[in-house]
Amino acid sequence: MDIANFSIEILTFLFIVGIIAGFLDTLVGGGGLLAVPALLLSGIPPIYVLGTNKFQGSMGTGIATFLLFRKKKLDWQTVKHLMLSAFIGSVIGGIIVQFVDTKVLSFVIPSVLVVIAVYFIVSPKPRAISSSSMSKKRFGSYAVPCVGFYDGMFGPGAGSFFVMTGVMLKKLEIIQATILAKPLNFASNIAGFIVFFIFGHIAFAIGLIMMLGQLIGSFLGTHYLLRANPKLIRVLIVISSLSMLAKYMSSLVS
Repeated sequence: MDIANFSIEILTFLFIVGIIAGFLDTLVGGGGLLAVPALLLSGIPPIYVLGTNKFQGSMGTGIATFLLFRKKKLDWQTVKHLMLSAFIGSVIGGIIVQFVDTKVLSFVIPSVLVVIAVYFIVSPKPRAISSSSMSKKRFGSYAVPCVGFYDGMFGPGAGSFFVMTGVMLKKLEIIQATILAKPLNFASNIAGFIVFFIFGHIAFAIGLIMMLGQLIGSFLGTHYLLRANPKLIRVLIVISSLSMLAKYMSSLVS
């Protein structure tokens, strides 16, 4: 997809959204709720939106996973099978979405984002349930590939789903679950990126611009403390996301 087809205003808009998404994603998550509507508003076909989001979003999860391994917060032998499970689920989801009609995606993607946005606001802090060998098996055999499948098809909120299932089924502390979620989210992101790349549904130039913004935003989020209430930040993310989605949907019906 030729970058010359996009105005400097749209490219600047996407770059700024990348910065904000990277910054907020580092603090409270939810960056995909901003990136996907922004890509839709830019006029990119919906299937390219999903692929480009996988491309630009994989940078953040990749860096986080690398640093966690480097700091010995993750053990390869422990996570490799879970990563493979997330990878396979994402590949299946990514392949299926390639055959969904673009007109259908134009309405399905915003609908999914609205549901995820509401979940992002109202979801309670995940609490562990009684752990057993069966619940741990369910995490690796069912929860991880299912979240990976969702990530391969759509994406926003997948990281939170990995955390939630890690707390509920593996009885991990929230910090442990968040650490475990990073390599799983990276595996599902990379799998989705590979599928969309094979099918030629990635706007690389746009993705690189947003990826640069993500890097800057992640750097700022890592080195500066935001003293606002995390709940308030989540509300602002959802309001921004829904506003962009409303504008996008109005453009479809007009």
